[in-house]
Amino acid sequence: MALEARKVRCREIGNADIDAVSDLLTRGFPGRRRDYWLRGLHRHGARDLPEGCPRYGYLLESAGRPVGALLLLYSARRPGPEQILRCNVSSWYVEPQFRNYATLLTSMAQKNKQVTYVNISPAENTWPIVEALGFKRYCNGMFFALPLLSRAEKGARIEVVTRATRAVAGLSDAECELLRSHADYGCLAFAVHLRDRTMPFLFVPKRVKHGRFPFPAMQLVYCRDVAEFVRCAGPLGRALLRRGRPLVIVDALGPIEGLTGFYVDSRGRKYYRGPNPPRLADLTETELVLFGP
Repeated sequence: MALEARKVRCREIGNADIDAVSDLLTRGFPGRRRDYWLRGLHRHGARDLPEGCPRYGYLLESAGRPVGALLLLYSARRPGPEQILRCNVSSWYVEPQFRNYATLLTSMAQKNKQVTYVNISPAENTWPIVEALGFKRYCNGMFFALPLLSRAEKGARIEVVTRATRAVAGLSDAECELLRSHADYGCLAFAVHLRDRTMPFLFVPKRVKHGRFPFPAMQLVYCRDVAEFVRCAGPLGRALLRRGRPLVIVDALGPIEGLTGFYVDSRGRKYYRGPNPPRLADLTETELVLFGP
């Protein structure tokens, strides 16, 4: 689509645009280094993509250079017989003199009514804007848990899963591949073996800013259900403590019964728009793991 007045056009981001888009986003997000964007875009570029979806998203172009970008990270979910398409709407930035054209990006990004779009990292000042665009909240905040203080279930055994792990007893092939692929992205992947079942977990290292000194934590990226994390919190807490990460951040609607910690709603909101509401405790294949926290 071309706009003759300012010679601005909106088009898909291609492989040849990665360097220029990384430069643009580095300017737009001063807290992120250029290698952060390059690493994430190259990781995403190597993933299998659902058919018919744009590989990276869209950019605004003027005089042959990107002046705005919106990254779109598509993935396919199959919780039942039907495939569900999800798209993580990520990293929207437009240079100030071109902000009048910013809506071109959002209109292109959300045109497929069969896709569920998620925004997992909206800044607090953008919450009203996100809601005005038709997004609904599915996560109210974060629970900061100290799983070490939870009771350890008798007989629990933790298996660390890496990219080299071939199979895990008690997990499906799809769950094993999910753990392996995310371990390759830098996540910590565990299978917790209990007497009656085996449960998969994914965590990503994160530093929580509080005052002048950030402190280390883990963000829960995936489990089948938050109740499974509560059940396995004791052994997981001990395994994480050995790695210097006693604190776990869990997406939540409010305080989580059965966990020691505290809940905040001043950060961590997450939104969706589309036919299939996301569930808590599934941030797989999103910017959090592809690009990093």
